[in-house]
Amino acid sequence: MLLRNFDAGDDRLPALVEPLAGQGSKVDWNNMHAVGSDLPGANWDYPEASYARRREIEKEHETYIRGFLWTLANNPRVPAAIRQKVSAYGLSKDEFTDNGGWPWMIYIREARRMVTDYVMTQHDCEGKRRAPDPVGLGSFGMDSHVVQHVVTEKGYAISDGVIWRVPPKPYGISYRSIIPRRGECENLLSPICVSATHVAHGSIRMEPVFMALAHSAAIAAGAALDKNTSVQDVAYPLLRERLLAGKQVLPP
Repeated sequence: MLLRNFDAGDDRLPALVEPLAGQGSKVDWNNMHAVGSDLPGANWDYPEASYARRREIEKEHETYIRGFLWTLANNPRVPAAIRQKVSAYGLSKDEFTDNGGWPWMIYIREARRMVTDYVMTQHDCEGKRRAPDPVGLGSFGMDSHVVQHVVTEKGYAISDGVIWRVPPKPYGISYRSIIPRRGECENLLSPICVSATHVAHGSIRMEPVFMALAHSAAIAAGAALDKNTSVQDVAYPLLRERLLAGKQVLPP
């Protein structure tokens, strides 16, 4: 599909390449355009897979990305300008030096998530619904890479699942979305496997947001310990008071 897309006249570099500040010639590579460095469909088994199967999926991604980069640099069907540009790239020489410059871990953006008494949705991100018990703010765009390539009845390949829509303003993330349902586990807070739909998770999943939610989770854990109660029974007015005292940023 990558080569056929070039044959059809798309001469764009299928990547978003951004220089990293203070790192000289080091850049950050991201998937972009019709057929890029993502491997849609190969990840579907990952959340419920065994550890052995996960290693196979990770290796499959590594093989694809290495082949993708080699193809962009060498295949004659790739536009000459792209071949010249990509052939100048290589793996970082000062990172993952014990693995040939290749990262040890695959990037998992989204896998299993809780389903709790408050599921964050697109309505929260767009301000159409407001959580009454916020413990942090999200603001990044609702973002999803291609989920699958689909062939239409007319024989065209389309990319299904691509989303990019920026919330109109920062929105609150519910305390109930980081704790299990009442009656389930009573001593767990999970700011990473947050209760959210696919669309909302695409906005929430930014590292600064996870850090803010983890900050709030730690304060909530302390409140539960102080009151000798479950995380579900932590009173939000008390939690909000402690969050603000801890300089957490919450909606007005």
